[in-house]
Formats: sequence, structure tokens, C-alpha cells
Amino acid sequence: MRSPSKPRAPAPGLALIATPIGNAEDITLRALAQLAAADVIACEDTRVTAKLLTRHGISRPLLAYHDHNAERMRPLLLERLRRGERVALVSDAGTPLVSDPGFKLVQAAIAEDLPVTALPGPAAPLAALLLSGLPADRFFFAGFLPAKSAARRRDLAGLAAVPATLLFFETAPRLAASLADMAATLGPRPAAVARELTKLFEEVRRGPLDDLAGHYAEAGAPKGELVVVVGAASAAAEAASEASLDAQLGAALRQMSLKDAATAVAAATGQTRREVYRRALALMGRTP
Repeated sequence: MRSPSKPRAPAPGLALIATPIGNAEDITLRALAQLAAADVIACEDTRVTAKLLTRHGISRPLLAYHDHNAERMRPLLLERLRRGERVALVSDAGTPLVSDPGFKLVQAAIAEDLPVTALPGPAAPLAALLLSGLPADRFFFAGFLPAKSAARRRDLAGLAAVPATLLFFETAPRLAASLADMAATLGPRPAAVARELTKLFEEVRRGPLDDLAGHYAEAGAPKGELVVVVGAASAAAEAASEASLDAQLGAALRQMSLKDAATAVAAATGQTRREVYRRALALMGRTP
């Protein structure tokens, strides 16, 4: 019988490593090997990463890399990569580059043709999508919506016709208001609120957007980190949305120039001026 081959040592370069969201055991063997071999580990909070490393018997130099020091630390990490060192980039929980400054480091490394690899693992948006019970074949991750209601509704209007399940991060204090804006803008779509994924108090609440908005308005802000999952627009809803847009454009074109009509309707609906302008051209029988 052949003995199992010895695993290859991690190659020099920048490694993006997904870390556990709630359970220290939820990390791959490959990620642990990369961390153990790293010349330096860049992380959001050295205290959080130190606990993970201690749990798995790993001792490597740690360097804080976050929104407040990224501009100063990025050149230092790039210099290490130029010297052929192994640099591991981790987040406090989940997959790096999702709502952290890591993407700028990756961009800079790629621009210099420095090696970059990714070690997949826990990601809250994907976990929430799977637990929501909503279609997972097509999805659109939109990150955090604006804090102000008017801007939030404008962004939601721009996403209304996306033919895919929508994923959002949201803060607990804003959850009820955000769900109410979603219900008002997107209609009574099926949705789910996933809280504290993979942790001790993991919870997923499912229902129409308006029902979820009412529940959290009455129950108050939940604790923990949140992902909101919203069903895609139905074909009927998309048709109704297009019909409404055409009606608004038709009324505007009777009173304004093409340019002014497109600008006014785009502002009223939250859709991009470019798309509204194209639709207006189509209505007038012109070629975009």
C-alpha cells in the first residue's frame, strides 16, 4: 500500500483565509496549514485572531490591518510579498474582502503581479442564502443599504427588477426600518432574517417582508450580526414595474424634452438615468 503523499508547503504570496464565524472548529485543514506557515498574519483585530491561533496551537506574528490603518500598513505588506514572504490575510469572522479593506491590498498585489490565492470557508451571506429556503441558483449580494430611508428606498428601487435572490447586511438598530422600506419598495416578497449564523444563538425568521417588518418593529432590535435575504422579483412584478415606468415616461414626454423626462423619471423611480433614457428612446421608436 502506498503511503499518503506529504502535503505541499504553502507557496509564498498573499493568501485570503476565511475564518470561523462562530465556532473555532469551522476552519479547514488547508487554512490551518497556511496560517502555521505564514511569515505574518494580517488581521482586523489581533486579539480575535490570537484566540483562534491559540485554540489550534499556532504561533505566528500578527499585524493589524483594518480601515483605520490600511493606507499605512498596505505598503509594508506589499514589501513583504515582494521579498517572497507568505502573508495571510484574515477577517475577524467569515471571508476576507466582504466588508473589509482587504480588496485594496489584493488590487495592489495583482497590479504588481504578486501571487494571490484564496482559501474558501465560512461566509455569512451564503449561509443565510442556504438557510432562507429561497432560490439559490441566482443571487445578488448588495452589502449594507444606506442608513437614511430616502437613500435606502432609492437603492432598493434600483434593485427591484434584479432577477435574483437579494442579500443584504443590516445593523440591528436599523433592521425594522430597513425591512419596512423593503416592503414598501419591493412589495410583499418572501424573505428571511438570519441572525448570529453558526453561533450558539443562531436564528432564522422567515416570512413576507411586511410581516417581518411588523415583527421586528414590535419585538425591538435583535442582538447579533444580521443578513436579510429577499426573494427575486416575479415575472408578473417585473412586467408591472415596466408598465409603470412606461406610463411615467409617457406622461413626462408629453410635457418635457427627452433628456428632461429621463432625468425626472429616473429621480422619481430610483432607476439609473441611462436605463430610463434607453427605455424612453424605445418608447419613441428610436434606436438607443
